Amino acid sequence: MHLFIKRINGFWGYKDLLKQLVMRDVKLKYRRSFLGYVWSVLNPLLTMIVMTIVFSTMFKRNIQNFPVYLFTGQIMFNFMSQSTRQAMNSITGNAALLKKSYVPKYIFSISKITSGLVDFFFSLGALVIVMLATHAKFSWYNLLFPLVSIQLYIFCLGLGLFLAQANVFFRDIQYIYNAVITAWGYITPIFYPMEALPADVIWFIKHFNPMYFYIGQFRDIIYEGRLPGPIIIMAGCGAAAFMLIIGTWSFLRNQDKFILYI
Repeated sequence: MHLFIKRINGFWGYKDLLKQLVMRDVKLKYRRSFLGYVWSVLNPLLTMIVMTIVFSTMFKRNIQNFPVYLFTGQIMFNFMSQSTRQAMNSITGNAALLKKSYVPKYIFSISKITSGLVDFFFSLGALVIVMLATHAKFSWYNLLFPLVSIQLYIFCLGLGLFLAQANVFFRDIQYIYNAVITAWGYITPIFYPMEALPADVIWFIKHFNPMYFYIGQFRDIIYEGRLPGPIIIMAGCGAAAFMLIIGTWSFLRNQDKFILYI
């Protein structure tokens, strides 16, 4: 317990650095773009329009208000995918700074996940536009979206820390992860209904795909306008806690060796 409190105090001492790193990431992303931060709303919106046209034509499934159904899955998966990819290169990408001065190494990984969370909140603006355009029903349950956002953020923190330390020792992990993300996207019900899959595949997704826990909760809150069931909430919290423990343990265990490989 004493060590845990010590680490929390150490992290809190670098909160201003974390804030600056997140602001830097967000500003750099849109620094030379004409529309600036507007792209954080337009980009997912345009992607959703293209995917809606394509998949609503290819899949003759009776999904009511398909644009909102698609978008609620898309922005959650994009947050996970983009933030963890950036976190994976957070240590190797800041090698020069880490060699010159002492900075807690995990700060760089956390900043990447946090800047991804900022982009996710921007994307919620596009979601509101889609819901207004498609005359979707709004509910007070919609205000519970932080319940899911926090779970996914913690899950991404753990996964990002694990990938960041693994990428220091095995640089080809980034290519493997790209393939994993592609497969992960297809076995996650983003653009298709779960009922379209065989029963054994549905069972596998519901038990072993963490993104189903978060997208399922998010759709309940936004798309269905209801409170998610206790089982899927506990599953989401459990997956987030497990991933955070694994990621933190592996990162802290190997961080003293980073200097030899970066």
